[in-house]
Amino acid sequence: MASLRSIKAGLSRSYHSLNTLSSDANSGERLYNRSSEADWIGVDNFRAKNANNNPLAIFKNAMSRVSRGRHQSAKITSILRELDEEWKINEEPKDDEASLFGKPRAASQTSRMPASIAVPPEQASLLGTMPSEGLDDIELRHVQLSTANCRSLSDDGSGGPVQTVATRFGPVTVAVAGNISDPVILTYHDLGLNHVTNFQAFFLYPEMRNVVNNFCIIHVNAVGQEEGAGTLREGYVYPTMDELAETLTCVKNHFHLRTFIGFGVGLGANVLARYAIKYPADVDALVLVNCSSTQAGWIEWGYQKLNIRHLRAGTMTTGTVDYLMWHHFGKQEECNQDLVTVYRQHFEKALNATNLGLLVDSYIRRTDLGIVRELDPNKKKDVQMLRCPILNVTANYSPHVEDTVTFNGRLDPTLSTWMKIQDCGLVIDEQPGKVVEAFRLFLQGQGYAVHSRGIGSRQASLSSANGSASINGSTTSVKDINITENPLIHPTV
Repeated sequence: MASLRSIKAGLSRSYHSLNTLSSDANSGERLYNRSSEADWIGVDNFRAKNANNNPLAIFKNAMSRVSRGRHQSAKITSILRELDEEWKINEEPKDDEASLFGKPRAASQTSRMPASIAVPPEQASLLGTMPSEGLDDIELRHVQLSTANCRSLSDDGSGGPVQTVATRFGPVTVAVAGNISDPVILTYHDLGLNHVTNFQAFFLYPEMRNVVNNFCIIHVNAVGQEEGAGTLREGYVYPTMDELAETLTCVKNHFHLRTFIGFGVGLGANVLARYAIKYPADVDALVLVNCSSTQAGWIEWGYQKLNIRHLRAGTMTTGTVDYLMWHHFGKQEECNQDLVTVYRQHFEKALNATNLGLLVDSYIRRTDLGIVRELDPNKKKDVQMLRCPILNVTANYSPHVEDTVTFNGRLDPTLSTWMKIQDCGLVIDEQPGKVVEAFRLFLQGQGYAVHSRGIGSRQASLSSANGSASINGSTTSVKDINITENPLIHPTV
């Protein structure tokens, strides 16, 4: 086996021969050029020419060249010293090329790196060493900016075609979405809103669309509160809260409805509750958000009287806008500021102030619902009470939390569930996912089979009760919501 000195000598002779810049072997200056650029070129050429050869054969060839060389020993010693600075030879060979042939000096010790490195095409495409013309097309051709859609309070047609239903209190605008032969959800809006501004975003929520896939949705607007409504005539006597509830009878008869599920917010919740008290057989269930069961207090009455004076004159004052914002959001600084801005702009610019003044006047003149909680089964038939299942919803930032607690205390505990959702004020807009989940369980509790593909009929669901879930019952097929354990949902007390 050749000694280490022989190996170095062979490498030095090969390295020297590759860097020969002149055919004159006796010229020492031209025989070996010491520039760093020539060094790297020589290394590249040496590796390229001997890449596929046996390393031992290369060593033998190099040593044979040294033995035939005519160089002086001093010159060879000088070349080896310089070669030691360029290469580090491992006495214990390894499998890779770097171990056999050594490695070049660190980049900090060389003035110039190799001009090119041989890389397979597959690696080149991954490392980005291929021409950049194709890369730009590959990476950016199908890239599109994705921005969130701005919240709009204008009608996009998703609520269905609008119809006018004649009542003895004036025409009522109704929007119908879905097949009228399917189970019906009837909605009623809050103060300062209509079916578009109050319910459009909620019913377009993806999970809600899946829930109501097989329902017919009927949105009812109070008289003169629909989008683009003209000012009511001078001297028009606006219907009271009980009369607004009576307009629902006209809607029910117009569409030949047998029963429906009511979904109301604020003022709308009060209207639906009045209708359910008077016509209990027509209502399957109620979802009431921020419902008040008592008459207006003195503070509310006095504040609203001041607002009504300006509204009837057709003026939307800052004080009126502030009241409406408080009515819907409560603690505005804690709520979604984008929604707060959108609704404030809507109240300032898009409302018919005169018509709203008449509705507000009717709301502050509301009477008490007159319902009681009767636990004795023998006396229930003789008292006035809500006899359908009720989901009573509020938000922790809402100013109506106490009203919902009072209302819940007057309901039959076997038929009602009170739910307070955290971190929101306008609950169906700020936390629609939680409201949808509770609504889905509530529908299952009424016998509607809620599946990912839609909702089956109530009769079909009742025939397979083992698969249904109840928001008040003890069985449920839904594992991610538990009314008694979820801190965001409080059971009836």
